[in-house]
Amino acid sequence: MTTSDTAGIEPGVPPSGTGCVECEAAQGWWFHLRRCTQCGHVGCCDDSPSKHATAHHQSTGHPFIRSFEPGEAWFWNFETSELYESGPDLAPPLSHPADQPAPGPAGRVPANWAQTLR
Repeated sequence: MTTSDTAGIEPGVPPSGTGCVECEAAQGWWFHLRRCTQCGHVGCCDDSPSKHATAHHQSTGHPFIRSFEPGEAWFWNFETSELYESGPDLAPPLSHPADQPAPGPAGRVPANWAQTLR
């Protein structure tokens, strides 16, 4: 990723929390988490039932997300459908806590969760 590719990335903005903002408010659950690199919104991935990260992009136009999973550092550009294996350093934390399960959060994931994914 080059400097010209980073419009829409605000490295100093921290994530909104440790889980999907909308799923937490609705007592829902998620498969994996994504972080908006412009405003820090944490949303659930497109394999999650509610797809809040993509919905956030659609409502705001913020172009980039970064994985919010431990050990993952990739970025996705919604506008160009490009995957970047790495990018600029972002404000910590860089992922949800390692002891937070995926899918998560603990106690709200249905027993048949794998059958409910797309």
